[in-house]
Amino acid sequence: MLFGVSSMNNPDDPPPGELAVAIAERGYESLWIGEHPHIPSSRLTPYPAGGEMPDAYRSMMDPFLSLLAAALAAPSLVVGTGVALPLEHDLFDLAKTVATLDRLTGGRFQFGVGAGWNVEELANHRPISWASRYRALAECVAALRSLWCDEESEFHGEFFDFEQVWSFPKPLQQPHPPILCGMGGRLGTREAVAWADVWMPMDVALGNVPRRVTKFREAADQAGRDPASISLTMVAFGDPDRATLESYRDLGVERVVLGANRTGWSDPGSLLPWLDGYAEIIADLG
Repeated sequence: MLFGVSSMNNPDDPPPGELAVAIAERGYESLWIGEHPHIPSSRLTPYPAGGEMPDAYRSMMDPFLSLLAAALAAPSLVVGTGVALPLEHDLFDLAKTVATLDRLTGGRFQFGVGAGWNVEELANHRPISWASRYRALAECVAALRSLWCDEESEFHGEFFDFEQVWSFPKPLQQPHPPILCGMGGRLGTREAVAWADVWMPMDVALGNVPRRVTKFREAADQAGRDPASISLTMVAFGDPDRATLESYRDLGVERVVLGANRTGWSDPGSLLPWLDGYAEIIADLG
């Protein structure tokens, strides 16, 4: 089982290049960075985990630039978005950014995506209703695949519509970097089965993890997809103990991403000691 680390990617955190070297030296396989291009100051949408939204969400740096810096500093490290919000980007610009990043990292980029949790944030970007966000994201992924794979790309959908275009360069990984669905719940399961290469839920959102993983594989089989063709990355919330990580390994989880809401999450100086605390475990389970 592989282990990754997630970062809020704030200016006060260790710079991405330094962080990448530190986690690679400790045996971690990958670095994951999420994004919020902005946070509406209205704060009408409640924070999903409850309570006040952590200040770190307001200062997240650009994930693609940060992941490039990380990948260049640590040549063995896989880098990925955990997660990006494609509906909050221009489609053509995003396709070129991902393709360029995949090339500049030597094919080490993985594209984790989601629909986000902030109603006003999406509304500020485009006139897509909140209820339509899953359909729109599925269309966006399909349009991106066309831009990455087809010599002359063309797409006609409800939310994205364009005639034949040239979109180059293509990603180094063919047909494209792995696309990870970073959404849990019933709808997240449905979307991952429909279009993802990898399912990347957060364990706390699943409740009974073994039951939900079994249900996911059953849903994939019923949809005509080989469950083994959709690998599983689990985002671990808080500080999972060894027994929890072992249970994920036994479920067939291929990667666990650590760091979400970890102890000392708001204190950048606590990160390296926290990483050291898991180094022995990941050496045994990796």
